[in-house]
Amino acid sequence: MHVARTRTSLLILALALVGCEAPGPGNDVAADADGDNAASYGNDVYATYGVHNPPDASPCQSKDCSYADQPGRPADPTYPPYWQSPWTMYVVSAGYETNPPPYHGAPPAGTTYQKSSGASYYDSTWKGKTGEGAMMEFYDKRCLPIFPFTPNDFTCAFISLGDTAYFLTYPQDRPKGMPPVCLFSPLNHPPRPDFIKHLPWSKGDSDRLGKGAQGYSFWIDGNPGPTGGQVMQVGASPDGTAKGWILFGYAFAPVNGKMQPQSFYFSGFPLAPPDAPIVSQNYTDWKPTQPDPARTWDLVSKLDPAKLPACTVMNGPTDPKGAPLKAIGKRPPTWFDLAKVRRKRG
Repeated sequence: MHVARTRTSLLILALALVGCEAPGPGNDVAADADGDNAASYGNDVYATYGVHNPPDASPCQSKDCSYADQPGRPADPTYPPYWQSPWTMYVVSAGYETNPPPYHGAPPAGTTYQKSSGASYYDSTWKGKTGEGAMMEFYDKRCLPIFPFTPNDFTCAFISLGDTAYFLTYPQDRPKGMPPVCLFSPLNHPPRPDFIKHLPWSKGDSDRLGKGAQGYSFWIDGNPGPTGGQVMQVGASPDGTAKGWILFGYAFAPVNGKMQPQSFYFSGFPLAPPDAPIVSQNYTDWKPTQPDPARTWDLVSKLDPAKLPACTVMNGPTDPKGAPLKAIGKRPPTWFDLAKVRRKRG
């Protein structure tokens, strides 16, 4: 079972991280427990429209990036205080234009996709020097396919402790030049239990999953220009990949009469590698139980973020200092570009 493989990989990583606090290039922006560093937004603070950092870190079109007053919106589901779940990740490289997410299971006939596995661990009750909330996303053998022109055939994980987010790789398949752990962002907290208020409800997304399901998504314009960073469309259909738009979506569905997370669906990097126009992480065996810190956040909880190297993988396969990625237009936009859109419009 892949859960057993996950535990083995976590143990390997824990051993590899021993003594990992040697001083490195580091990041000059340190996260405060109360979020006072928000005004110092830089390239490593990504626009997440209220889900992972303060609303003013994104070019929101609604007050506080909230859709709570959206007409026709059903009552919002919320996360319980903690939960954990394995999931199956589908990376859809063809046929997504006519078969949009969310997917009830595997993407339907007419699509071409790659299947892999992983697990999510969430605890909103965690508290520490960097803030509140803890989350880990573990990708077994296939990393999150959002990094431009970077093969995702390696194991990775993202851990957020309060405001600080770390990116981890594993010794069994770590790409050459990647550190065991780097600072992904100084301001990227786990979703709050009521995070879904930051996404608009979509009837079309909900209907594709069937009775009782609730899907929430939007397409963001990732291109430079007057509409850069703006919400261009509610709902995953029609597809906006060819326009340079970027999808972010989440769905809940009833299981035994209770609403629980069903899938997280979004835009990956659409060119090869990793060839991931549409990605869906479909939860399996979701349980509202508290994760074991020793297998999750404790992997990084004793590390000093100021002594870690800053992650450069967002720039693609460049030199160790993170040389600039070629400009939008010569390649598709990514989530990482939205920080630049925010600064230009701010």
